[in-house]
Amino acid sequence: MNELLSGIARFVLRLVVIAGAVVVFLSVLAAALLLALVWGARALWAKLTGQPIVPWAMRMDPRSGWSTVYNSTARWSAPHRESADDSGLARGAMRSAGLRPSPDVTDVQPREIH
Repeated sequence: MNELLSGIARFVLRLVVIAGAVVVFLSVLAAALLLALVWGARALWAKLTGQPIVPWAMRMDPRSGWSTVYNSTARWSAPHRESADDSGLARGAMRSAGLRPSPDVTDVQPREIH
């Protein structure tokens, strides 16, 4: 009796896994077919109206990301040149409006453990 129940449980589990795999496969297939249908309709419309068929492309230049990061680090790592008169002005430009420089900075004082 025990073998019969475990055999039935294995068979039902296999059916559930196979049914799930079929559902995932059909969902991906339906999405691909819908994309192909939209792509084909777009190309057909462009052909009928006499417009050039423009491919779908990801317009991204990998060099732009590098130059953005490189330029931003160059801005922050450049040496600061301040004169005595405008040192406060330059410091104020670097900080946000809500933060003020503190005249004295103190460390945390340790407390005794009771």
